[in-house]
Amino acid sequence: MDGTLTQTNQLIYDSFNHVAEKYINKRLTPEEVIAFFGPPEKEAVENMIGSQHIEPAMIDYYRFYHQEHNNLALLYPGIREMLEFLKLNKIIIALFTGKGRRTTDITLDQFNINQYFQMTVTGDDVDEFKPSGNGIKKILEKFSLKPTDVLMVGDAVADFKASRETGVDIASVVWDSYGKHDVVKLSPDYLFHDVKEFFDWLRGIYA
Repeated sequence: MDGTLTQTNQLIYDSFNHVAEKYINKRLTPEEVIAFFGPPEKEAVENMIGSQHIEPAMIDYYRFYHQEHNNLALLYPGIREMLEFLKLNKIIIALFTGKGRRTTDITLDQFNINQYFQMTVTGDDVDEFKPSGNGIKKILEKFSLKPTDVLMVGDAVADFKASRETGVDIASVVWDSYGKHDVVKLSPDYLFHDVKEFFDWLRGIYA
């Protein structure tokens, strides 16, 4: 989701800092926030501020994320049209994100794109977080798919590692990747630098 479908990185950075400033009197750089990525928000925030104030901190986090969503987040131009194209061509689309269920649902609802996904797997739904491929395995099982039937699309090193663990090809998309240079070095199966380039490739396959 983040960095692939949605331009939500700034929203995430600001949500973390909203909590950090209140509970540990500190403002983090984007790199410091990214260091907490992996588990969903509650675990990440707890790693940042400790467990003592985690419940009120999460109330603050979710409230800020929801209230500021439409001020700080965007759906990348062309994404809705691409999802509609895949849906019309009867391609199974599943979402696998490290976000928690609550923030995932907020973003899907705010952008009105929930209807495009036949399954959504969040960080709250897996036993092991990315870079584990646990979420991909759940999708394969749900639809009785073989790894060769599936393409993983993601922007991060963790997505690449998850794909390799499960034997699924990956299209790395780096139009807003915070780890762009590291992703490119991994030599993914496919690499796309903007949404149009990726969409044109898909249309060449399914049109």
